[in-house]
Order: sequence, then C-alpha cells, then structure tokens
Amino acid sequence: MSGGTLRDRLRTQLADCKMPGALEAVDDILRRIDAGELSAGPAMEALLGSHIALRNQRRLQTAMRCARLPTVKTLDDFDFTFQPSVKRDQLESLHTLQFLERKENVVFLGPPGVGKTHLAISLAVIAAERGRRVYYATLADLITWLEDAQQAGHLTRRLRTLVSPSLMVVDEIGYLPISRTGAQLFFQLMSRRYEHASTVLTSNKSFEEWGEVFGDEVMAAALIDRLVHHCHIVNIRGNSYRMREHRALASRLAPPPAPDSSSAPVRGRSPRRQEG
Repeated sequence: MSGGTLRDRLRTQLADCKMPGALEAVDDILRRIDAGELSAGPAMEALLGSHIALRNQRRLQTAMRCARLPTVKTLDDFDFTFQPSVKRDQLESLHTLQFLERKENVVFLGPPGVGKTHLAISLAVIAAERGRRVYYATLADLITWLEDAQQAGHLTRRLRTLVSPSLMVVDEIGYLPISRTGAQLFFQLMSRRYEHASTVLTSNKSFEEWGEVFGDEVMAAALIDRLVHHCHIVNIRGNSYRMREHRALASRLAPPPAPDSSSAPVRGRSPRRQEG
C-alpha cells in the first residue's frame, strides 16, 4: 500500500481494522502533529484512545437499550451538598462495584425526590460501562411483565431471563398499589436472585411499611430477610430536588413587586415647608 498520502493510507488501514473512532480522529491528530503539538507516542495514544472512547460509548448505548435504563445518571452529577445525609464515601465505595462480586444488594430509602433513582441508575450505568449485564424496571412494570408471562404460560422462562443480569434495578417500590398475585411473583423473582446476583431497590416506604405495600406481612418479612442478608442500606433524609427546581422556577417567573404608592412623591405638588 504505497500509493496516496500518509493521511489516505492511514484512513484506509483504520477502515480495514474497523476502528471508526480512530478514523474520526485521525485528521485532527495529524494536524496537531504537523503543528508540533503532538509527538509520535502521544499521537498513537490519542488515536487508540479515540477508538476506545467511541467503542465504550456505543457499548454503553447498546447496554442502556437492553437494560431499559430511562436516562443516564452518574455519581458526579449528584449534589451531595443538597443531601448531606448521603455519605459520599459509602456511595464511592458502592461505585467500585465490589458488591456485585459478592452478590450483595443495595436499598435506597427516602421520601420522593431526594435522589434515590439517580443513585440507583448511576450504579447501573457504571456497571454497564464495565461490561456487566444490567436491567432496570419500576416495580409496577416488572410485576406487569411477570403477570403477562404467567398468563401466557412462560413464567419460568421470564424468571430465568430476569435472574441472569448481574445487576437489576427495581425502582419505585411503594408508589403504586400491587396485587397479591403480583407480590407473590415479585417474591419468586427476588428469591431466585438471592445470593445469585445483585439487586438495587428504591422505595419511599420504610421496611416497616412494606407489609402494607405487598399486602402480606409474612411475605414482606421473608422478602426483606432475603434482601438485607447481604445488603447496603442508604437512608436519604432531605428535601426534594424537584421541589427545589419548582421553587427556583417559580421565583424566576414571579412578577416584580409593585412599587409602594404610599412612599411615591405626588407630581405637581411641592413638599410643604415646615415652619419652626
């Protein structure tokens, strides 16, 4: 391959090697070499780094689609100053994903809007970035899928599918009522994942209220027993991010206060001179 310019030859070789990230970056890297900004070693590192970055981005996008993650949230985006009850070192430790290796669970408890879903998704995102299989669902959606599978006669296959992800996020426990059948199906799933794979759960209800959520105190106690056996519990006590945003928006949209007419001077009349 002796014909063409160096740029053309590099682009052909990168295309043959199926390195689209490097192919996108090669023109800018050659420009920086010509400008004396990069030497050979850093240029090679930048070229390979561009390829790896694009590959990881595409892998994350594919993993997010398969995981049904509703959005991308990261630990860096979380406002620890607004939620001082959250221990940063505990969350940073969880984001090393060692709990996945030990098949441990994570439960985020707290009132609505304090960041439980944000933190749960951030764990799912970093797990997906590291090549782990991830699955996300609200409790209501998860139970609907299990009930549909049961009615269609392939519940066992659906349970097997839901046991396999290294990390499952079950969001919004306690937000909507669930049927007794749905509670029993969820219990089956959690029992199968127990000590087999990690589950991250979020709830606006304390464990003491889960009996009411699932409609069965005994089953709720058995479920909690399995979940907390190997578990990291994060209690978040604070204000709602959404309420903070609503208040900020309301303050921006509020009309400016009207001037106080009692202190405004009356035109056409000079102030009366006081004697004395």
